[in-house]
Amino acid sequence: MIPTNVKRPRNVDWKRAAAILYGDWGTSKAYVIGLAFAVAGYSSFCLIAAMCVLTALVGINYMIICRLYPDGGGVYAAVRHRSEVISIVGAFLLIADYLVTAAISALSAFQYLGVPHPEKFAALSILIIGLLNLLGPKQTGGLAFLISVPTALVVVILGLFSLPHLGQAFAHLQPLHGTFGQNWAAFVGIVLALSGVEAIANATGVMKLDPGSTDAQPCVIKTSTPAILIVMIEVCFFTALFGLAAHALNGLQVVNGDVNAPGAEGVRDYMLRYMGQIFLGGALGPAFGHLFAVVVSVVFAFLLLSASNTAIVDLIMIQFLMGRDRELPGIFHRLNKWGVPNLAAVLATVVPMALVIFVKDMAGLADLYAVGVVGAIATNLGATSTDRKLSIKTWERSLMLGTFLVMAAIEISLLVDKPNARYFAVTILAVGLILRGLVQERLCAVRGTGRTLDFALREARKTGSRLYLLFVREQPFMTEQDSKRKWQEDPEASTVFAEAKEKSASDQPPLFCYAVSPSAAETIVDVAATVGASRLILGAPQRSALMKLLRGNVIREVSDSLPEEIDLLVYA
Repeated sequence: MIPTNVKRPRNVDWKRAAAILYGDWGTSKAYVIGLAFAVAGYSSFCLIAAMCVLTALVGINYMIICRLYPDGGGVYAAVRHRSEVISIVGAFLLIADYLVTAAISALSAFQYLGVPHPEKFAALSILIIGLLNLLGPKQTGGLAFLISVPTALVVVILGLFSLPHLGQAFAHLQPLHGTFGQNWAAFVGIVLALSGVEAIANATGVMKLDPGSTDAQPCVIKTSTPAILIVMIEVCFFTALFGLAAHALNGLQVVNGDVNAPGAEGVRDYMLRYMGQIFLGGALGPAFGHLFAVVVSVVFAFLLLSASNTAIVDLIMIQFLMGRDRELPGIFHRLNKWGVPNLAAVLATVVPMALVIFVKDMAGLADLYAVGVVGAIATNLGATSTDRKLSIKTWERSLMLGTFLVMAAIEISLLVDKPNARYFAVTILAVGLILRGLVQERLCAVRGTGRTLDFALREARKTGSRLYLLFVREQPFMTEQDSKRKWQEDPEASTVFAEAKEKSASDQPPLFCYAVSPSAAETIVDVAATVGASRLILGAPQRSALMKLLRGNVIREVSDSLPEEIDLLVYA
């Protein structure tokens, strides 16, 4: 994309950024403890501890990423300068994650409330959230911040009443059984709720600047670092604490993938509620235990619905960004009168509704859940850790590369061992790439302003196509410095691109390409093939007959070398 002077206001402080992250990470303890126990029984703490270590590693790495990318560090924005294709794949993986996040969070909310047919209530809540988001994110944007405070209070209270039971929990704790492969598969199955780091990385562009930094040289370390660090510590500590404390519960039995307790069946999906009822009931009496269980249910239900809302908002935003960048058809960034892209909002609502209705089960949704976010995080970490142009300390690069290898191994395991996850991810990628294929791209090679440039801009505006403008500085002899020259250093190219930017629609600016080459024709063909252009626009030659004889006819050379699938249009 070309630079733009349009900036979103930087008004997100560390507290609100932390609430965004907590709305996802904070929900993990609501269901991951029960899922882990259903997988490993009284050995599940080992899996929980490993997941907490992974969460901490991801958090530390994303502190670095937020420092490196103060204008947006999510996989789509951060990786785009390395490879558009990789960034697009990462974006679609993230879309897959957000779709399941919206579904699993809503379903878990009503599991905690204990209503019959929770999938129906979950689908209805997603529909209501989606309709509210059609009126703009301000209608629901403060939910995560408002609910994070009472949630943290409930978590602390439950944690305090869990402490006296840790001795019994250690007595019940068992080592992991089975082979390494079996335990690895069990660990991979509970890697959930990591997408919040992508959400907060995407939000660096709206975070408050550090003192002394400017929009030209932004820095948001004092906002992003405490937000991630505080939430990371809370999530890791209390998830580990509750994962261990669950072992103090007597008589838990794993039956057909669910967890039954004495007098209560199917507590897998509301383990914290059951823990609150038992621990506070034992200390203060059954009435207090029952009351606190209700409080836990209500608070975590709202937190989970907040996570569902955050996922829907993120889905709308990433579709809008890709539509704006013309990676998706233009309809994805057409806004209604409240500033919301209608089609993006509809898809962000309908697909999670369909998932929750047809899958119905938490374990089934969990099977689909991690493949998207793990792939997106692995893509971001891998691209960032191998980018030698970034200012990263040796230990930071090593840590990031190591974490990337772990995340990549988890992603491979998910794709191999979980066919539903594989089919889901491939389906989202396929649909996304098909939609991207509907976006026609044009390449116009120009040497100056005039009718050819005006025609290319008009055609791009009329068809909604993405337009690349290519300026080739042709010179027979080149130095190493010539190959590194940028268009800003070429007065003629700067003039052409400035006029093109001025004449283009503000929401559809062309993308600029610049090259210094001994052969303009070869470069034009190479760039056309690289960007996947469906049509190449050239102006009629203005050279004299003598110049054509001495230097050749560019149009003829391009026509002879251009791939058959690219149309050549010569504008006279």
